[in-house]
Amino acid sequence: MVEINSLNALSPLDGRYSENIKELSGYFSEFSLIKNRIRVEIEYLILLSKKGIIRKLKEDEENILRKIHLEFNLQGAEEVKAIEKITNHDMKAAEYYIKDKIKSTSLEDLKESIHIGLTTWDINHTCFALSIKESLESVFFKELEFVRNILVELTKKYKSLTMLARTHGQPAVPTTLGKEFAVFLNRLNKQIDQLKKRKISTKLNGAVGNYNAHVAAYPNIGWIAFSKEFIESFGLEPNFITTQIEPYDNFAEIFHNIIRINNIILNLDKDMWDYISRDYLKQKVKEGEVGSSTMPQKVNPINFENSEGNLGLANSLLDHLCNKLTVSRLQRDLSDSTVVRNIGIALGYSIVAYQSTCKGLNKIEVNEQRIKEDLNAHPEVITEAIQTILRSTGFEKSYESLKDFSRGKKLTLQDIHAFIDSLDIPPELKIRLKAITPENYIGLAEKLVDMGN
Repeated sequence: MVEINSLNALSPLDGRYSENIKELSGYFSEFSLIKNRIRVEIEYLILLSKKGIIRKLKEDEENILRKIHLEFNLQGAEEVKAIEKITNHDMKAAEYYIKDKIKSTSLEDLKESIHIGLTTWDINHTCFALSIKESLESVFFKELEFVRNILVELTKKYKSLTMLARTHGQPAVPTTLGKEFAVFLNRLNKQIDQLKKRKISTKLNGAVGNYNAHVAAYPNIGWIAFSKEFIESFGLEPNFITTQIEPYDNFAEIFHNIIRINNIILNLDKDMWDYISRDYLKQKVKEGEVGSSTMPQKVNPINFENSEGNLGLANSLLDHLCNKLTVSRLQRDLSDSTVVRNIGIALGYSIVAYQSTCKGLNKIEVNEQRIKEDLNAHPEVITEAIQTILRSTGFEKSYESLKDFSRGKKLTLQDIHAFIDSLDIPPELKIRLKAITPENYIGLAEKLVDMGN
């Protein structure tokens, strides 16, 4: 039998990247799923008692029950898996494990109340909802904050550094490097804010969502109010109208939100790669590192490329989760069960990508000389300003005149000044037009950066 370690693990998340995402395993591993099942089952039993549906638990009995969850360890998980080999049902195995733990205690009389009225997905969906909620709060947002903080720093540092912008890959009009970082920062802020505001829903309403068994056994209990209180005690939002499964629309909203976040960072990765290839950005050289096995001069943008690849994997999984989980046959089929176990994988690849982007951003240095050279090599970009100012004065065919003069041509600043001198316009207007340069034609870029911070 092969011993599994980081070198022979099948998944790179469990191997090459295991250190990067070790915190995430506390929310999406098989162990954490089993532990959460026991947590939810026990809290359900305790609330049944508090509401007088089953006998009142003493304080020490509540403590005994909660200890089963709080002290749950790998040995306990192995015991559950051993039961599962017999039951061939993971949820029933967790139920039997709890029953075994209260055997020969004062709680033994309540063993038949464990899981009473519930279906597997009352527990499982709540477990996955908790895993998403708690992993976002404890791990995911923290990793995104690292990216955000670097962008804040770069935005402020380079808000006044004029740079040639390109649209369709061609020289456009000037911008500032800081303002371009601010675009990504602003986009990220909006999506992170949306994700933080999203409520995560679950259900607790039985085999096909109608509380059939609950009402049959305890017809005088307000089960809708009960399930509301139970679900909200975990910081989740109840969905009362479901089939056997909660329909996952809410999960899909979260995953689509993360896809948008990932696409913003992917866009950033590609732009950084492009700026590095244009020599606008340089990468700090670390002693001992190798860029190529054969070309000793290479310093490759590997962190941005690594992020790009991992974001592609994450988004593929997230997209499949959105498309698959929100479609189920009639009141349920089992095809969601295996798919939903991959939520952690999708988040894991996302986090590896964010960390790579951070490494890349922390290694860049701005080549101001190259940026200035490229900017001044394209003085034709100020023709937009000239034609717009002329139009504002009523100068006839302003745009057409500038188009005939500049389109597809290599111009110098002297050529542009000669063109201005040839125009039949007041001298003071010529002075105004000649004062425009590629370096000062940045509009409100600096102000926009300040608005975004």
